[in-house]
Amino acid sequence: MTTKKHGLMRVFWPSDAPTDDVPGVLVGWRNSELDVVVVGVLQGVDARNVEQALRVQSLFRNTPHPVEHILDRCGGKPVLVLGTLNSPKTTLTFDPKLLSVRISSQHEAPHVHCPDETAITIQVIAFDRPDPRRMQYLSTTPISLALVDRRGAFGSVASFDRLDDEGEAHTKRKAKLVESLKHHTVVKHPRTPKELALPMIVDQINCSAELNDLMQSNVSLVGSRYKRKLSVSERVVESANDAWESVFTWMKKYFMKSIWPTASQILIWLLMLQRIVAEVVLWLLDWRPLPDAAALKDVSATAQQVDIRLQQFCYWPAQYITLQRTNNDWRSTSNSHPEYIRFYNSLWLVANDVIIGIAVGSYILENADLVARQVDNIVNTFSIEGLQRMITWLTDYPAGLKLNNELAKFLADLFLWVIDYWDGSMLQLRPLLPHVVRVIGLSSFFGASLPISLCSDLVSLLTLHIYSFYIASARIYNWQLTIIISLFHLFRGKKRNVLRNRIDSCDYDLDQLLLGTILFTLLFFLLPTVAVFYATFAGARMAIIALKAALDTWLACLNHFPLFAIMLRLKDARRLPGGIRFQLQHAPSRSGLPSSTHLRDLAQTSYVKLKSVPLPLSQTFSQYAQLGHRLRKHYLSPRVFIALVSGQFVPPIHRKNLYSLQYSMLPVQRVGITELWRLIKEGPEDTNGGIRSPYMNGHSTGAGTAMKARAGRAKQVPSYWWSR
Repeated sequence: MTTKKHGLMRVFWPSDAPTDDVPGVLVGWRNSELDVVVVGVLQGVDARNVEQALRVQSLFRNTPHPVEHILDRCGGKPVLVLGTLNSPKTTLTFDPKLLSVRISSQHEAPHVHCPDETAITIQVIAFDRPDPRRMQYLSTTPISLALVDRRGAFGSVASFDRLDDEGEAHTKRKAKLVESLKHHTVVKHPRTPKELALPMIVDQINCSAELNDLMQSNVSLVGSRYKRKLSVSERVVESANDAWESVFTWMKKYFMKSIWPTASQILIWLLMLQRIVAEVVLWLLDWRPLPDAAALKDVSATAQQVDIRLQQFCYWPAQYITLQRTNNDWRSTSNSHPEYIRFYNSLWLVANDVIIGIAVGSYILENADLVARQVDNIVNTFSIEGLQRMITWLTDYPAGLKLNNELAKFLADLFLWVIDYWDGSMLQLRPLLPHVVRVIGLSSFFGASLPISLCSDLVSLLTLHIYSFYIASARIYNWQLTIIISLFHLFRGKKRNVLRNRIDSCDYDLDQLLLGTILFTLLFFLLPTVAVFYATFAGARMAIIALKAALDTWLACLNHFPLFAIMLRLKDARRLPGGIRFQLQHAPSRSGLPSSTHLRDLAQTSYVKLKSVPLPLSQTFSQYAQLGHRLRKHYLSPRVFIALVSGQFVPPIHRKNLYSLQYSMLPVQRVGITELWRLIKEGPEDTNGGIRSPYMNGHSTGAGTAMKARAGRAKQVPSYWWSR
């Protein structure tokens, strides 16, 4: 007798399949002869009747959406009969096209009946069916919480993923090294057909829930079944439900005909008015007097915050319409899950921002005078009186250092004179401080992010004199240090060759050497005095930059924190997939199988569990890690330390790079006014182009009937989609 070897056969089995002894029919997709996906088990029906029902599409009647959309998403393969479950008939040969599976309530794991002499190896991969109504799905790749097209978003806003020159050079070197390693690969195995079919199988598993519910609802149409009459109590409950449904339908119809048309028109015009005003404000915030000049949003944290909020308000209608379009098709075929998370995450953040802002604003308005006095005291203590005491201390041998008295007194008098002038200017503006505090308190009702950005700009204005001191002292210190280095080369009989970027020998005259030595000695002994003043103002400037960086980081948390994603991660991690994994299970005992089942007729079976891997927290907060890396690289790098020591200017991190994190949830090009008007008028279009499926509402229609129905519907389309 010739033995047949079939190899390894994979059976993807839903974990919610029935485990009783009732016979049933396995229905699903056959991707290959040894690779099947079980969608559902139809109990109490015959396999031939199920094949006939699938052929005439009676199992797909009363479908809310075209079944072709699911079939196209699942590789265009038809739904077939895969085998039987607990069939009383026994087969003498193994047929991979018609499996015979055994299962019982005591033994929930399925076993494939295989009476051949050479037993086939079966791999049962159990999966928990994703619920598309709860927006659960499997994915081989992690979900992206940021838009893919965010690179170069909004013109002047640089991409968050773009590194500076050194970072780009490091990335290029790393990519070149990876390419070199690929050439040294010893063995490179091509992907097997089973591996190539995995993405399609994942799509089939995602669509299995809705397709199984549809077939289970139409299983009564398979063959002939006896339908019992309703009892008296059941008829009373049904009539009560029908009466309540009639009242609800009448109220809904009255609202949609009498109230909603007028209310929708008012909402449309208010939305378009808000969009026009937002477009004008956004143009002003991004306007540049010169091509290379900075826009207002690039220099002001308040302008940047207003720009972000207006960009979100302009994007929300398009996001909402996109999400509404998912209701016109199967939920399992939707690709808008990341958009759903981004939309509701931004809504939550804005709501929390407003709630926190109301609390902060209420406190500020109730204690405006007290807050104004505290702000005045803090500013006066640290930026005026504290600076004056520090400069006075520097003129009197600070920490035992012997400084040049004349130079120290000259620099101190210069800086103190500027501070006195600045204090006089602030004294004239001090009566306006309570009004400024009240304005900040009123702005808090638009969100806590707005007063924070106003405070950031206020810190920049109130410390403008410290910034000027830092620039002046750094420039003097750098010039003096550069001259000292040049004179040191002269003292050694050398000079710097600028063209070749090296130090060459040079013959100097005696007068040149004498004059250079005198100037070198003079500047060298004056350097500690200048360095002490420079270190003081550089430290004050770094403290101000750290404060502004802390405020900007707080703004980033209020505008971009993945609050909704974390809530989904805790509530239902399957809505936030980060990949899949296969976990080997222990082989269950076969003692619970029916007595008629021979153990030697069961194929060797291994059991694997297909699980969804939640999105790791490291990827959820990946952009915050990049933000921390960017801040650390800008302020804590050796280049910054060298710049501070040499007196070079250390600018704060550019607002473009700092705020690109918050723009990652917004598209590159915002929806225009004309495009928004078109989207509102069209609304969520029918996903099948207005042509109804021949299996919808339980009846088939020909091409001519479909065209007539489509023409009749076209005449009845209202002006706006939400009045349907």
